[in-house]
Amino acid sequence: MTNALYTMILQAPAAGGLSPLWLPLQVVGIGLVFYFLIIRPQSQARKKQAELLSGLKKGDDVMTVGGIIGIVRDIKVAKDGAETRVTIESGTAQVVVERSRIIRVGSDSAPGTPTPV
Repeated sequence: MTNALYTMILQAPAAGGLSPLWLPLQVVGIGLVFYFLIIRPQSQARKKQAELLSGLKKGDDVMTVGGIIGIVRDIKVAKDGAETRVTIESGTAQVVVERSRIIRVGSDSAPGTPTPV
């Protein structure tokens, strides 16, 4: 009886009529779904955020990730050019934040962030 089960298991894929290309096609299909639903929207959001921050200048109204709302007073670039610090005036205080922590400039907000009502 075990020999009969063993031969049925070995012959089942051939008797099923499925092509050997079926599994690779499924893997490619799942990869395409991941690309269009996850990877592509994230890269577009990163591009929009970079565009938003590249146009940052003194006097702009901004909002940070932490919820601080203020006006840009100074933009300092490090010697290597990689890290930029922005001085924001909020009320009577001045706060220094990294440029990447800014999620809204004027009325334009970064993708994926809730807009204020």
